[in-house]
Amino acid sequence: MASSSFLFLHVLVMLSLARMAFSDLSNDFYNDVCPEALATIKRVVEDAVRQERRMGASLLRLHFHDCFVNGCDASILLDQTATIDSEKTARANNNSARGFEVIDKIKFEVDKVCERPVVSCADILAIAARDSVVALHGPTWEVPLGRRDSTTASRTTANNDIPTPFMDLPALIDNFKKQGLDEEDLVALSGGHTLGFAQCSTFRNRIYNDINIDSTFASQRQANCPRSGSDTNLASLDPTPALFDSKYFSNLVSKKGLLHSDQALFSGGETDELVKTYSTNLRIFSKDFAESMIKMGNIKPLTGNQGQIRVDCRKVN
Repeated sequence: MASSSFLFLHVLVMLSLARMAFSDLSNDFYNDVCPEALATIKRVVEDAVRQERRMGASLLRLHFHDCFVNGCDASILLDQTATIDSEKTARANNNSARGFEVIDKIKFEVDKVCERPVVSCADILAIAARDSVVALHGPTWEVPLGRRDSTTASRTTANNDIPTPFMDLPALIDNFKKQGLDEEDLVALSGGHTLGFAQCSTFRNRIYNDINIDSTFASQRQANCPRSGSDTNLASLDPTPALFDSKYFSNLVSKKGLLHSDQALFSGGETDELVKTYSTNLRIFSKDFAESMIKMGNIKPLTGNQGQIRVDCRKVN
C-alpha cells in the first residue's frame, strides 16, 4: 500500500512539473509590478507600425522565429559574442529578420515606466506580436505572461528548427509537430503571411520551376525576381501585405502562393479543406490564428528562477 501511494505521489509530482511552465504564465502577470507595461508596449508598437506598415509583419515574425528555437525565450535578440552563437545569422534570419531597434525602444520605454527591468524581452516579443496584428486590423488575444529570458542562443538549432520556405507539406507537419503544434496550428500560423514580404531568393525556385502555380502570377513575380541576382528584391506575401485578412488563403486556392511552403498547404493534401475554409471565412481564421498564437507562445518558456530578465535585450546580464 505504501509503495502504491508513493507511486501515485510520484506521478502527481511529475504531472505538476510538466505543467509548471504553462501554469506559471498568467494574463495578469504585470498588473501589480508594472500596471503601465502593456499600454507602453502597445504605444511603441503602434507608433512603429504607423511609421512603417511592414514593421508589423517583422515583429510578428520575430516572435515566431524566437519560439521555434528552444522555446519563447528571446534568444533571437542576442548579438554574437565569444560565448553567444547568435541566431541573427541563421539562414532564416540573416539579412532578413528585422525590428530589433523597435524591441530596443520598447525595452527602454517599459523599463522607464516600470522604474526597473521587470518585463522580460521574451514577453515583449509576445506582446509586440499581438499588438502588431491588432494594429493591422487583425484579432486580439490575451497573452499569457511571465516568460524569462535565455542566457544562450543557438544558430545551429535555428538552422535546423525554423521552417524553410522550400518545405513540402509532410516536412512542414513534422516541423510543427516537433514544437507540439498540429496541422490546424500549421495552417493558421502560416496565415501570418497575410502580412509582409519575402525576398526573391526565397521564392525564385517556385516561380521558375514549380508547376502548381498560376502562370500569370509567376510571370508577374519573375519581372522583379530574375533567375540570378536581385536576391533581396521584395514581393508581398499576399495582395494586401499591410492588412490582416484572408486573401493569403484565397491566393493559395488560386495557386498564387508566393512561397513553395505556402502553396504546399493547398496541394492535394490533408490541409486543403482548412485552407478553403479560411479563404472564405475571416472570422474562423482570426479565431484559430489567435488560439494558435497563444499555443505557440507557450512553447517551452523559462519561468520562475530560470533564465533572467535582461537589462539589454541584445546581451545577457
